Formats: sequence, structure tokens, C-alpha cells
Amino acid sequence: MKKIRVGITGGAGYTGGELLRILINHPHAEIVSVQSNSNAGKPISSIHQDLLGDTDLVFSDSLSKEIDVLFLCVGHGEAKKYLQANTIGDSIKIIDLSQDFRLHSHAQFKLSGGAVRNFVYGLPELNRDAIVSASNIANPGCFATAIQLGLLPLAKQGLLNEVYTTGITGSTGAGQSLNATSHFSWRANNIQAYKTLSHQHLGEIGESLRQLQPKGDIDINFVPWRGDFTRGIFASSTVTCDWKLEDLHKLYTAFYARHPFTVVSTDSIFLKQVVNTNKCIIQLEKVDNKLVIHSAIDNLLKGASGQAVQNMNLMFELEEGMGLRFKGTGF
Repeated sequence: MKKIRVGITGGAGYTGGELLRILINHPHAEIVSVQSNSNAGKPISSIHQDLLGDTDLVFSDSLSKEIDVLFLCVGHGEAKKYLQANTIGDSIKIIDLSQDFRLHSHAQFKLSGGAVRNFVYGLPELNRDAIVSASNIANPGCFATAIQLGLLPLAKQGLLNEVYTTGITGSTGAGQSLNATSHFSWRANNIQAYKTLSHQHLGEIGESLRQLQPKGDIDINFVPWRGDFTRGIFASSTVTCDWKLEDLHKLYTAFYARHPFTVVSTDSIFLKQVVNTNKCIIQLEKVDNKLVIHSAIDNLLKGASGQAVQNMNLMFELEEGMGLRFKGTGF
């Protein structure tokens, strides 16, 4: 099989680095060029030092046009600017890891030359069939992925109304650029709530849930937390539900039966089960008529670059888990 020729722009950041780690070992992908304006001419291993000995690739200040798929690993708002400033061939598929095209109102984007790119929201557990036939993917946000996967089966049954969610994320969720709350001296032995009830992922979460539950209001109350660790997200959503726990387990297991990376556990779950994997693990707990759905992911893999490669596999008709069967971090 001919290999998929890959281009990455924004290759020096966290999501770019994770893509490189995955795709260097992907059996059906070839990384053709990696763009980083601030690091052009430098070996990739000089920035992502764990890749020393794994690749001789060098960062460039421009992207090769001889590619099949472009991964945009740039900051929010920068993907639109990049597509306006650069000519991307019509045959090149795009997978954007920013939030620029996730909402329905932004999913259709007109390029400077007049061509239109239509983006599909890239959550395989929700939109697999659309992803397979798509040319452009808006990769979901990390918190959005964890929370949606915990709630989609309930939305399918029309069971959502008021949702109360808390979630804690590691420091890599803030990106590689330093700020006051990403320094080790601030993060160590510390937690903080931020963007209370106003997180930027609320819009995409709401749209996905309403895709399955178009009738009735769904009110999502989300309080995110910054955690004292580097990677991973643990989210807990509380809803009112009269279903028996046994029936809820059957509902979730059936809903995710054909999705290899989302697993329902009957045991208590914890973050290390998913760190360095592309999995989402879900646990259900019930007291009286209150149901709590716990979901855990690695924010850089299932919440970003791993899911992006999962989408690439689907778009190019490869096995969905190709190159994504990682060993978790047990200790």
C-alpha cells in the first residue's frame, strides 16, 4: 500500500510533538515535512529530545505541497489565518487541532481564492461515517472529548436535562508557551478552578449532545480544574436518572461496542489507566436517582493528536487503531 504523505505545521508544540511520535512509527504514514517558523533548520530531535535516534527530520519554514494530509497544530485562531495565507491543494485533506472549525457556524470556511472547505467534527464515536467520507476534520477539544463520551449514550436516549460536570486537567492542556499557571513552582502541590461555567469547549459539547437529543433543553454546568500533573483529564458528570445501574451499563456497552478506544469499566477508574493511550475509560456510579459518569483520557492523545491520527486512519480507509496501540503508564 502506498504510504500517506503527511505534513505538519506547528510541529514544535505539544500536539505537534505527539503527532511526530505516533506517525514516525505508523506503518502506513510517511512524514514529508514539518513546519515551525521559529525552529526552521533545526533537527526535530533538538526540540523533541526524546526522538533523538528515531528521526533525522529537520524543521522547515514552509510546507511541502507533495502531501496527502495536513495536520494544523497551531493556536486557536491561527488555523484560519494559515489557510488564508497559504495555498492548499484541493486533493490535500486537512485535520485541524485548533478550535477554529468545531462549531457548526464555523464549519464552512471560504479560502482567499474562493474555494470552500467544509469541516466535519472529528469525534469518531459520534460521526464515524461522516469522517470516513470527509476531506476536512475539526478535531475535538480535550475536555469536550472526555465529557461528550461520558454523556452521548444518555443523549441518544433523550435522558439529559441538567448536567453538572467537573474535570481536572494536566499542565500540558495549557500548551507549551509559559504562563504563570504552567510553571512547575505554581502547579506543584496546587489546584485551581478556572473558566467556571464559561469554558470554550461548552459550545461543541452542546452541539454534539443536541445532535443525538434534538428535543428538550440540555443545560451543562462545567467547572474545570488545573491539576498538579502533566497529562490526562478526569471528568465527572452528575445527572438525574431513574434507570437501574445494570440497564445503564448495558446501554453504554452497546453504544460503544463498535468503537475500539472507548471502554466501559465496572471497577473504579483512575487517570494512569489512560495516560499514554488513545483510550477513554468510563465508569458509572449511582446513588438513588443520581447518576455520576466518570470519564478519563490522555489530553494529548485521545484529547488531541491520537484522535487526529484516528481520524486520519478513517479518512484513508485504514484500520481505525493503526499506529495507536500504545502501552499505558502503569507506574
